[in-house]
Formats: sequence, structure tokens, C-alpha cells
Amino acid sequence: MVEAYRAHGLRVAVIAVDPTSPYSGGAILGDRIRMTRWHGDSEVFVRSMATRGQLGGLAAATLRIAALLDAAGYDRVLIETVGVGQSEVDVAAVADSTVLVMTPAGGDAVQAFKAGVMEVADLFVINKADLPGAERLQRDVRAVQALAETDADAWTAPVVQTRASDGTGVQEVLSALDQHADWLAARGGHARIRRGRVRAELAAAVRRHAAMALQLGTEARLHDIAEGRATAEEVAAELLRAWSARADASGDTVRSET
Repeated sequence: MVEAYRAHGLRVAVIAVDPTSPYSGGAILGDRIRMTRWHGDSEVFVRSMATRGQLGGLAAATLRIAALLDAAGYDRVLIETVGVGQSEVDVAAVADSTVLVMTPAGGDAVQAFKAGVMEVADLFVINKADLPGAERLQRDVRAVQALAETDADAWTAPVVQTRASDGTGVQEVLSALDQHADWLAARGGHARIRRGRVRAELAAAVRRHAAMALQLGTEARLHDIAEGRATAEEVAAELLRAWSARADASGDTVRSET
């Protein structure tokens, strides 16, 4: 996709999110390693990010980085999620278009269609389409789409076959994304997505503050919870109040009046 966008003269930024090890705390950041061909192109920027325990397929700072890259003048900002399970769907709240990349022979198709990602995709891409089973997977996806109850004016996600090894089908992917952008523009969808981004950013900020509050005196209160002298809910509220008071005292909290 980067190559195709560059062929059209567009500046491209890529945010590649990789999982953080719960044991070592490290991340391989392999996406950056695989994209060395773009290191010499000043119009392409690749940023790897570790999840650091964040769920949902994104890193905590992904939204802010995407906004920064957009403000820096990049024509396309691509976000690649961790993509390791059925609940990595946070990207749907922040991206204009969500692409689900699938491959043939990936296991039980029925199990795959239970995944939440099937419900948020604006475009299905069947990569490695030269492998056996690509046509069957495409038929299965379309069969599942036919079962869904949708409005007459609703967007129906196209299903495109690609081969990333030689670029086959990539132009069709870009064309489908352009069509989805036009569909959104005609229905005011971009404003809805912007509200979703703000909501997701607020939720991420709340989670960050909750995680920091958890570090305040937690060990001293674990025994009280274990012995039944306090509930987890009571201690959680106590920690949040302590963190809020500490943040106010240090000036970390910005207040606004309307």
C-alpha cells in the first residue's frame, strides 16, 4: 500500500503496533524491520509502537501520534494493529476506514466469523490469494454478509483478493478505500468518526490515570482486601481519590471553565 500511494505522489505515515511481552516488557517491533526499503524515502515515515499492556490492538499513544502525523501533512496515515485476537477492534473507533486482512487456510472459518473484527471491517482483504482456499474464503465472507440485517443505504464491505508479494490487487484495495471515503463524506460520517476519536482518546486518558492511581499504596491495601476488611471497589475509589488529589497538588490537572 505504501508503494502504491507513493506512486501517486502521496506522503505516507505508518504506525505499526506490536505486542509487549508481559514478562520482559520488551517488544520486537518487527514491522519496522520489514520496511527497511522505505528508510531512504523522506516522504515515508514509519513509527513502531509497543502496546505496553494496552488492550484492543493499539498502543495508548496511537491516537495522539496519528493526529500529529496528520497535522504534519501526511496524506495517508496507516495504522497496523497487533491483530492477535478477536477483540482488537479499537482501531474502528479511530480510523476513517478499517481493513481486515485475512489469509486462506487460517483455520476454522466459522470460528473466525465469530470474531468482533468481522463486524467492524469496512473492507475485507484476502491476502496470499494464490494459496488454495482463497475463493472459498471469499464466498464464506460474502455468505456471512448476506445474513446480516442492514439498511438499504448501509455500506457493504467489499471483498478484495491480493498478493502482497507482487502487488496484485493493491490498486483495488486503494480504490475501495476511496469509495468508502466518498460514502462517508456524502453522509457526514467523518464528523461521527471524529467524535469517536475524541471519545477513544478520553477513554485512553482515563485508563492511563487509573493505572497510575493503582501504583499508589496498592501493596499496603492488598492484605486488607484479602482479609475482607475492604472491598476491591472501595480501595479502587480510595486510590483514585488519592491520585486526583496528588495530581491537583502538582498541577498535572488542567481545569477549564465554560
